Amino acid sequence: MERYLNIISFNIPYPPNYGGIIDVFYKIVALRALGVKVILHCFEYERPRAAELEKLCERVHYYKRRTGLFRNITPLPYNVYSRKDPRLLENLLSNDYPILFEGLHTCYYIGHPSLRRRMKLVRECNIEHDYYRDLARAGKGFVRNLFYRVEALRFRLYEPVLRHADIALAVSGTDADSLRARYPRLRVEFMPCFHANDRVSVRQGRSDFILYHGKLSVPENERAALFLIERVFSRLSVPCVIAGMAPSRRLLKAAASYPNIRIEANPDKERMDYLIREAQIHLLVTFQGTGLKLKLLNSLFAGRHVVANRTMLKGSGADILCHIADTPDEMLRACEELMGQPVDDKTIELREAVLSHYFSNEEQARRLVWMIYG
Repeated sequence: MERYLNIISFNIPYPPNYGGIIDVFYKIVALRALGVKVILHCFEYERPRAAELEKLCERVHYYKRRTGLFRNITPLPYNVYSRKDPRLLENLLSNDYPILFEGLHTCYYIGHPSLRRRMKLVRECNIEHDYYRDLARAGKGFVRNLFYRVEALRFRLYEPVLRHADIALAVSGTDADSLRARYPRLRVEFMPCFHANDRVSVRQGRSDFILYHGKLSVPENERAALFLIERVFSRLSVPCVIAGMAPSRRLLKAAASYPNIRIEANPDKERMDYLIREAQIHLLVTFQGTGLKLKLLNSLFAGRHVVANRTMLKGSGADILCHIADTPDEMLRACEELMGQPVDDKTIELREAVLSHYFSNEEQARRLVWMIYG
């Protein structure tokens, strides 16, 4: 029997180079490998259309995201209302296949009466009202922070649309528990992020630098990078690299004061893979406990030592694989200790055992197929 699935993506999921887009793209890849034919619906927003998606999917439909000030005058979250397009509903009604909504951002039509009898799943990428509240705390500028606070309130009021879903797929154990507590009648499953790693590829030996990586234009990642520059990296003598997309002038200026700190702006995939593979230590810090950080998975699959704070690890199930450090002094001590230590076989074997079981794209895709089709 042929299996078809509608997937509604909040953006064009190619190239897979940040956050939730990585999850969407590698989910499609894994489902295709199991014979699922994906009908992809994606909103265009600051990314070009991608021929690569045509090769992976049965069909690809594109919709313009309607942005601007007037789209903000709504009780619905701006990120939901700006993804309203009647053609999406029309295309969903042209078949009777299950629908996977990638995040609350794509859920404008989830409660539409015409879709009442359809199987609907929602991929929960964050507890959105917590996420936007934390962005308001991390960001700079009155107007931007006001938007984040209003958006947080609107998402808190909007979240009950999840009751129209058959299954919610939570990205972390903590988020799954949170959703179960608020929506006891909703079936909630913990399903880790899909990602680019097929196997553990940690390199033996040592190197001489520490790495922090992430999409640096995201306020939370910039906040973490500034914290590391000011409280940790500036107190070390070894080279420290901060790599990611679109660093701000503020971040570049902060790093320029220290000769051992270097920012690599907008590295391509090959360069980022090299940095992740070669770093002696991945120092991963976040002050935002929502979702699962893909940088953590990438570091564990391909990097050497991983030092992370508890907020980064929250709900991930990966605590056993990391060195935990919450304060600047703890981070300093961990870095000083680990710079001289090669990764041993025992560490690699433990990662293989844990990651291949809990974070395998193939296994998670099989679970998803079973949930949908039985």
